[in-house]
Amino acid sequence: MSLKLSCREKNMADLLIRKMVEGDRRDVAELICVSTNYWYEQHGLERIFTGPEKAKVFYQVYGRMEGSVGIVAELRGRLVGSCFYHVRETHVSLGIMNAHPNYFGQGVARGLLEYIIKIAEGLGKPIRLVSSALNLDSFSLYTRAGFVPRCAYQDIALTVPEEGIADWAGGVRTASLADVEGMAAIELEVSGISRAGDYRYFIDNLDGFWHVSVSEGKNGELSGFLVSSGGMLGPGVARTEGEAVALLLAELDRLRGRKVVFLVPVECADLVQRVYGWGGRNCELHFAQVRGAYRETAGVSLPTFMPETG
Repeated sequence: MSLKLSCREKNMADLLIRKMVEGDRRDVAELICVSTNYWYEQHGLERIFTGPEKAKVFYQVYGRMEGSVGIVAELRGRLVGSCFYHVRETHVSLGIMNAHPNYFGQGVARGLLEYIIKIAEGLGKPIRLVSSALNLDSFSLYTRAGFVPRCAYQDIALTVPEEGIADWAGGVRTASLADVEGMAAIELEVSGISRAGDYRYFIDNLDGFWHVSVSEGKNGELSGFLVSSGGMLGPGVARTEGEAVALLLAELDRLRGRKVVFLVPVECADLVQRVYGWGGRNCELHFAQVRGAYRETAGVSLPTFMPETG
């Protein structure tokens, strides 16, 4: 008996998933730019990228970070999808995933996701990600694969005044490599995850656009940290909302005159109101989703999109 395959099934059978190589750098940047901008424009929103050059930073960053891997999907010789994932001590993180608009709904993203799920299952680790609450196709992709939304975040856009923000801040200093152990300990305490290689990478700042601030408790131990990368804040954690405020103000003060985007947990009501008072406005919503073991956050988590944090 013959079996007729649907177009989608035929495409899935022909889909090749492989690791990125240096020769993919330009094509991946163009794919990220085209795919992301297309989705936002189709939903009446502004473009994210002004051109492929802006999207090359993903390959650059993930290519340098310990434990990071980029994969691509090819269909009959054409690059139609890409994704980055990151193997950390406690979990696997899933980063930005894209499929070319001409191949939306044809199983490209599903193929990439299934590849990463097999990697995580082989390592016996949960997978974490941060994804847009506005993209229901993406939301459905992840929840169908067993991911559970655990935290909701307000995306805050804020243009920092040239004179800075007139608000109290204190107990914050610039991080050094000597802080890596303390950063790992405080994130494990607050979020139940650890990624020491990431902290070293941020502090080393080989890319020239990272900065890390840390806050200290009464006994001198670290009680939080926050990373910034130009116009984006995160990742970071803090024991309390007050410490999160101090860390945010410290990094925002370094970005005077710049438009900055960062995530704030929706349940942190005092922190949200403080951010509104600085002139912050909501521009999107995101969910932190987990496939596998999860522990409730015991403090304030300030994730980001690149590198992914979950």
